[in-house]
Amino acid sequence: MCADTFGVGIRVTETELRVVVGVPSDIDSGWTDPETFQSLVADAVWERLEQRPTLEAVAAGYDTGETAPLGSVTLEPDGTVIEADLTPIAESDDRAELDG
Repeated sequence: MCADTFGVGIRVTETELRVVVGVPSDIDSGWTDPETFQSLVADAVWERLEQRPTLEAVAAGYDTGETAPLGSVTLEPDGTVIEADLTPIAESDDRAELDG
C-alpha cells in the first residue's frame, strides 16, 4: 500500500467550525470512498490534538471564511497513520506564522 499525505485545517463558516481535508492530486487508488479518508484524517487529528482548546482558539482567532491550518496527516488506505505533523492552534501566539 502507498500512503498519502492530507493537509488539514479548520474552516470557519457562519454557523460552524468544520474540519477540512486537502486531498493530493495523485491520491492512491486504494482510497475508494472520500467520506472514509476524511473521517480517518479527522480521527487522526483529534487523537493528537485536544479538540475543545483547538476549536476555541480557531473561533477566537479566525473570521468567517478563513481556514486555520493544522498541518498534515499521512495515512495508508487501511487507515494506518504513518505520520502526523500537526500544530496546536491554542499553543501559537503568532498567527502570521500559521498563515505563512
